[in-house]
Amino acid sequence: MLRIGWFSSGRGPGSRDLLRAVMESIGSGGLDAEVSFAFCNWSNGEADNPRREQREMFFDMVRGYGIPLVSASWKEFRPDLRASDPAAWRDGYGELLRDSIRGFGFDLGVLAGYMLWMDDRTCEEYGMINLHPALPGGPKGTWEEVIWSLIRDGAEEHGAMIHACTRDWDRGDAVAFCRFPIRGPGFDRLWEGMAEKLESSTLEEVAAREGAEEPLFKKIREEGRRREVPLTVAAIGMFADGSARIEGGRLVRGCAPADGPVDLSAEVDASLAGCR
Repeated sequence: MLRIGWFSSGRGPGSRDLLRAVMESIGSGGLDAEVSFAFCNWSNGEADNPRREQREMFFDMVRGYGIPLVSASWKEFRPDLRASDPAAWRDGYGELLRDSIRGFGFDLGVLAGYMLWMDDRTCEEYGMINLHPALPGGPKGTWEEVIWSLIRDGAEEHGAMIHACTRDWDRGDAVAFCRFPIRGPGFDRLWEGMAEKLESSTLEEVAAREGAEEPLFKKIREEGRRREVPLTVAAIGMFADGSARIEGGRLVRGCAPADGPVDLSAEVDASLAGCR
């Protein structure tokens, strides 16, 4: 049985959807796994917690599944050091994280909506994978930054990937990915609307004015988010059935380093079709 360490910032419904899907797959026998603990880089004790209600819902879900919950507030940890030496702060917070989870055994760490860069030593000490909302070789950053980059570049397709966590942020070996077009029916009219806006505004002005409610941005996000859940479950399944593992930050299949990620687009699309 694969023992999973779950890492999440619990910032919204997407975080809960991911955990729910994995737990449901475990419960149905689809995944031979268990979640040993869930770690969150927030606690709900901070005075300045902009997503307190969302995180409380995430914490309640974790407790409801009987998963041990571990939290350590990044905001309360050495704010003086964070201001003066961010690299040293990240290493120090990483040590706090490792101390917090030391009593839990796990085979694979899963970063599912974890919004801090993981420190180098933690990446090296544990086999860990991360959900990143872009295709291999695509934009880095948060999902918001990724989508605005796609719009700026006039991209033809989008996707999501699961990759190994390494000190090279968002560039560890890709384990699996899925892709989908962001042109054609349902998209072309929205691209035309964006082009009209850009005749009188910069993209930065559109982003500041409309944010995540901008129709093209919103559509790309909706289609990407739908795929993140089945992609994550399928990728974890590769580790649960022994067909993949992380060694030294590299993806290994069988006895040799993998020659590339698995394209799960067809499997993910079939899963979405089955949910309609």
